[in-house]
Amino acid sequence: MTRVLNDVPDAADRIRRGQIVAFPTETVYGLGANALEETAVARVFEAKQRPSFDPLIVHVPRIDAVLPLVRTFPAGARRLADAFWPGPLTLVLPKQTRIPDLVTAGLPAVGVRIPDHPMALDLLTAAAVPVAAPSANPFGGVSPTTARHVLDGLRGRIDAVLDGGPCRVGVESTVVSFLHDRPQILRPGGISQEMIEALIGPTAAPTMHSDHPSEAPAAPGMLSRHYATNTPVHLFGPSGSPDTIPPGAALLTWGPAESFEADCCCVERLSGQDDLRECAARFFAALRVLDARQPAVILARRFPDRGLGRALNDRLRRAAVR
Repeated sequence: MTRVLNDVPDAADRIRRGQIVAFPTETVYGLGANALEETAVARVFEAKQRPSFDPLIVHVPRIDAVLPLVRTFPAGARRLADAFWPGPLTLVLPKQTRIPDLVTAGLPAVGVRIPDHPMALDLLTAAAVPVAAPSANPFGGVSPTTARHVLDGLRGRIDAVLDGGPCRVGVESTVVSFLHDRPQILRPGGISQEMIEALIGPTAAPTMHSDHPSEAPAAPGMLSRHYATNTPVHLFGPSGSPDTIPPGAALLTWGPAESFEADCCCVERLSGQDDLRECAARFFAALRVLDARQPAVILARRFPDRGLGRALNDRLRRAAVR
């Protein structure tokens, strides 16, 4: 049975005892296990039905808690950490051997971050162990931004969920690798490319993983098909209207209402303008609402290719892969 908790010490004790507990962050809910206990980490992969070639992010409450986990902490990475931690930023750094290979899919590097959520920070402090945590949903599905979303996908498969209310940012962390001479943004997220490059200069272009198990992705969230709904997703825009509106189509959109919306069976508007923060905070929940209506197709308007719009477009592209 999956317990719903409001007690941080109880949740921390469960993690120390090898249980797996979902908890809120500012981005999405994570499914946490003691990152130093391989058996507990294996339960995360089992509960999510996640392939073992897809690495996990390790969460800690303070910058000094990162140092025992990594072999080097380059100056550029430290500048980003000082600027954006706690926050939606993951740094990929060479790992110490104490991090099990299961956490990193056998790669010599580990993704680490400090979440910007008071309950998450209290949990990590009380647990006193690094916590490996992917998103708390079945593998490849829509990420959870409430405790209810976690239960909808993982009830009975995990020990507990710590209910901290809706997530504020709503899309996962930006992942930046410092494994080579030039930093590389592996996954766009809650910290924009512009914000990162203002501090450390130009970054290398990201690469897409092939989804083949013979080659582990360099970071979580890099598989080409992810955030999948049961309903097919078709993209258009960001301006104009879809080429066709099939019968029974649902619409995921932002901005002022348009006349073609009357031809859709249901509409989820993320923002009345182009407020990308508002869009991001509501994105996954709105996608779940439309999918639950079982439309013939979800027509999704792309976002402006700037700031958080890049992260949102990245999620839309992956959701649209069938």
